[in-house]
Amino acid sequence: MTRFLAFVGRFAVTGLLLLAALVVGAALWDYYLEAPWTRDGRVRAEVVGVAPDVSGLVRAVEVRDNQEVKRGDVLFRIDPERFALALRQAEAVVAGRKATLTQAEADLARYQQLSDNVVSQQRLEAALATEQGARAAYDQAVADRDLAKLNLARSEVRASVNGRISNLELRPGTYVATGKAVMALVDSDTLHVEGYFEETKLDRIRIGDPVTVHLMGDSHDFTGRVESVAAGIEDRERSAGANLLANVNPTFAWVRLAQRVPVRVALDPTPEAARLTAGRTATVVVHPGGTAEPRPLDGLWRRWEALKGNLAAHKG
Repeated sequence: MTRFLAFVGRFAVTGLLLLAALVVGAALWDYYLEAPWTRDGRVRAEVVGVAPDVSGLVRAVEVRDNQEVKRGDVLFRIDPERFALALRQAEAVVAGRKATLTQAEADLARYQQLSDNVVSQQRLEAALATEQGARAAYDQAVADRDLAKLNLARSEVRASVNGRISNLELRPGTYVATGKAVMALVDSDTLHVEGYFEETKLDRIRIGDPVTVHLMGDSHDFTGRVESVAAGIEDRERSAGANLLANVNPTFAWVRLAQRVPVRVALDPTPEAARLTAGRTATVVVHPGGTAEPRPLDGLWRRWEALKGNLAAHKG
């Protein structure tokens, strides 16, 4: 009897171990091959190239590298003396054209009050043409003056969006040209994460699904929602021929790797999310069904990812 119980016990233990191995194997299969998560993610943001609208010498730089700025803040100033002189000149031209227009209007009104016996029709038409020409010249002078005012105002270059200055190398005395960017402004209002998911996992991703984002080397997790899935990706096997017909690569690889499709994730607004650095590496985990509860393998996987990150840092 004792031997029989021992045999049954060994059989039961073996069965339990086999069942546990099957459960763990199925969980690992689902986790690594089916679950919608990826280590191939990036923090992204729109970058504004700050370029002056007028050319000139930089008089003062009002910001520092990596400084946070608000929309409308002055970033740097261009020497305004040339633009101030241009404005004074334009105002003087406006005053002269205004006097000419006033005289032409008075002459036209005087000729219109006279009878046909006193002034000829030709003379009246000439006075009318003179008045119209003077008015057009005055309008042109006003437009030139307004342009001079705009140039003077644009000598102060301001931030067009909220964000942080990056790669600032501008110094006072540098000559800047119209339309040439001299610094980068990272738009903090557009900070988001893009995860590049294998196409085999897209069926389990829905717009609005909760997302957990883990940045490499960061102990804090960020949360967000799936905002959109890319409408298309580049087909590297096809190009346009000389006659605009499709030029398809005739070779075919028997082992086909799944394409990676960008999925845009909108981060939940937090102070930490607003200070993220664009370009950082992120691991993106989508929680299908609207739940962000951790799965059984998340803790083990997180420790494994941290270990690999530390090993890579030591090798570097």
